[in-house]
Amino acid sequence: MSARRFRDRWGVPHLRADDPLTLAAEQGRVTAYDRAWQIEVERHRSQGTSAAFLGADALAWDRFARQVRLDDTARRCHAALDAATAQWVGAYVTGVNAGLAAGAARAPEFAATGLTPGRWEPWTPLAVWLGHHILFAGFPGKLWRTHVAQRLGPDAVEAFATDGPAVAGSNGWLLAAERTGTGAALLAGDPHRFIEDPGVYQQIRLACPEYDVVGLAVPGVPGIAHFGHTGAVAWAITNAMADYQDVYAERLRRDGPGVRALGPDGWQPAHRHVETIEVAGAAPVEVEVLETDRGPVLAGGPDEPTSLSLRYPPRVRAELGFAALPELLRARTVADVDRALRHWVEPVNVVQAADTAGGLLHRVAGAVPVRHPDNGRRVVPAWEARHAWQGWYAPMPRAEVTGQAVMANERGLAAPLGVEFAPPHRARRIAELLAADEDWTADRMAAVHTDTHLGSAGPLLAVLAGLTGLDPDAAALRDRLLRWDRRMAADSTDAADFATLRAAVVRRTAAHPALAALAEPPAYPEVFAPWLALTPRVGYALEHLLDVTRLPDVDMAALVGAALAEVGGTADGSTRWGDLHRLASWRALPDPQAGPGPRLDGDHDCVLATSSVPGVTHWCFRGPAARFVWDLARREDSRWVVPLGACGVPGDPHHDDQSAAWLAGELLPVVTDWDHLVEEKDDH
Repeated sequence: MSARRFRDRWGVPHLRADDPLTLAAEQGRVTAYDRAWQIEVERHRSQGTSAAFLGADALAWDRFARQVRLDDTARRCHAALDAATAQWVGAYVTGVNAGLAAGAARAPEFAATGLTPGRWEPWTPLAVWLGHHILFAGFPGKLWRTHVAQRLGPDAVEAFATDGPAVAGSNGWLLAAERTGTGAALLAGDPHRFIEDPGVYQQIRLACPEYDVVGLAVPGVPGIAHFGHTGAVAWAITNAMADYQDVYAERLRRDGPGVRALGPDGWQPAHRHVETIEVAGAAPVEVEVLETDRGPVLAGGPDEPTSLSLRYPPRVRAELGFAALPELLRARTVADVDRALRHWVEPVNVVQAADTAGGLLHRVAGAVPVRHPDNGRRVVPAWEARHAWQGWYAPMPRAEVTGQAVMANERGLAAPLGVEFAPPHRARRIAELLAADEDWTADRMAAVHTDTHLGSAGPLLAVLAGLTGLDPDAAALRDRLLRWDRRMAADSTDAADFATLRAAVVRRTAAHPALAALAEPPAYPEVFAPWLALTPRVGYALEHLLDVTRLPDVDMAALVGAALAEVGGTADGSTRWGDLHRLASWRALPDPQAGPGPRLDGDHDCVLATSSVPGVTHWCFRGPAARFVWDLARREDSRWVVPLGACGVPGDPHHDDQSAAWLAGELLPVVTDWDHLVEEKDDH
C-alpha cells in the first residue's frame, strides 16, 4: 500500500493513502518529521523522564507523572483497546518510529540537549494524550478550596469561584443555515491553551478511499480528535468545565516493606514501589510511588499525617476514548459524530457539530462519576464510604440548536457536571455579536474571534464611579476610565491604564490582613502551585471580590481608592496596552536571549482571550492556540490559523509563517484542491 504527501503554501501536510492503516502510518511519519522535538518531549513528560535532558526545572513534573502513574495508565488503556483501534494506533506509532531519525536530524534542540530520539511504544500516543489532559479539569482547585475553607471558613470559598489561571478553555459557536449567507451551517471557535512553541495543534489533512478529513490534530496522537471537517460533517469542542477527578485525604502507615491505607473497610494493602528520576546536571532522585484503592498518591506518604490520592476515570475504567477517533474520521452526519462520542472519556467536552443535510448537534461527551456533592468541592476523607464513586452520570446533557449555539466554558449546558465555570462574559458577547447579523460567512467570522470588549471591567469601573475626595491625578484617571470603551486593544492607552490600576487593586487585596492566612499555601508538590498562589487567585476572581458581601472584612472601595492614588500620577496616557501585554510562548528549551514577544490585543475575559495574570504580570501565556471556521456549504471556504506555523523546526520557512495573520486576527483559507498543493517526494 502506498501513501503520498502534499503541502499547501503554509506547509500544512495533506496526506493521501490507499487505506486507513497506511494513512495512519503516514500521519505518524510526517508528524515525527515536522515535530520530532515536540513529540519526544511529550513522550518523556508522560514517562516522567524529561528531567534527564531538560534538567532540574523539569523535575517537579516528572515526579508528578511518576506518582500519578501516567505511563502505567496509558498501558492499561491500550491493553483494553479493541483490536481494530489498537491496530490503527499501532500503525501511527510505526510511522512515528520511521520518521523520528530524520525529524531529529533537522531539530537543533536534540543536539543542544544531547537527546537521542527514542522508540515509541504502542501505548505512547495514549500516554501523550494523558499528559496533555491530566490537569485539564483542574482538580488542584479542590486543594485551593479546601485551603480557603480551613483558613477563612466555608463561606469564603465562593468569593474565589472562577476559572483559574491554569485551566484550559475555549470559545465555540454554531450557526444554523438560516443564520448564514451560504445556505448551510457554520461552526467556529478557538481553543484557549498555553501558547507553546511548537504549537499544541497541528493542521493536517487525512485522505483515503474511506474518508477525507481536514482538521487540527494533537501532535503525537493519531486522527483528528477535537476539530475536524469531513466534507459532509464538521465538529468542534470546548472544555465543559466538568468535575470528574476526586482528591482524597489518605491515612497511610508502613507495614514492614509494604504500606497500608485506611479505607471504608479498614486498613488495606496499598501498592508501593520506588522509581529513580535521572536529572541532567544533578544527582538522581528517588520517588516512592504509592497507590491506594482510591488511586495514586500525589502528596505525602506513610511518614506524613495526611496524604492525598487522585481518582480519575481513565485509571478507573482503563479507557481514554480512543475508539472514537477512527469513527470520527469516517463520520458523514451528526448522528455519526454523536455515535462515535459514546466512547469518549477524557477530557469531558461540550461538542458542537453540523452536517450538510442540516443536522445540528450540541452535547456533552465524556465520563463523569456519580458521587457525593462534597467530592466536587474539596478534599474528602478516603475512609468514609459516602465518598466512594457510585457509577457514571448518564445520559450526558444535550440541547436542541435553534438558530445558534454558543459555549465558552460558562455555566451552561454542562452546569450539572461542574463546580467552577468561567464568567459568562465571553459567551454573552459572542451571542450578542452573532445576533447582529443573519448572513454570516466564514471570511467574516474573524470579527467575532478578535473582539476585545472586556465584560469583566464593569464591577471595578462601578467602584471607581462611586469614589469621592480624589486628588487631581486620581480624579483625572478615574474620569478617563469611565469614558473608556472597555476594549482591550493593543494600541489603547486607556486599556493599559485600566490594567495597571487592576493590577494595583489585586496586589493590595492579596496583601490585605484578612487574606493573610491564604498567603502561605500548604506544602503540596510544586506542580500544584498555579492553583494555590494567592495573588493570581485574587486577580482572576476580582470581579467577585469587588462585591462587598463576598469578603465583609475587606473594604474593597478603600483598596480601589488607594490603588487609584498609587497609579494616578504615573498613568499619563503614554503607555499602550500592547506595550505591556506581550506574548510569552512556552518552550521546553527556553531561549535565554529571547526578548519580549509581540504586542497583543485582548484579555482573559474578552472573546479574544489572551490571558495574563493580573497583579503578577501583563504578559500573556495562554490564548487562542488555533482559530477556525468550518463551512458546511463549501469546505474549501473554511478558514483557520495557528499562532506560529505548521512546522516545529526553528528556521524552517513554515515555523512561524502564520504568526502575522494570527496577530492581525486574520484567517487563512483551508486548501482542499489537490491541484493547488505541491507533492513532497519521499526523501526523508
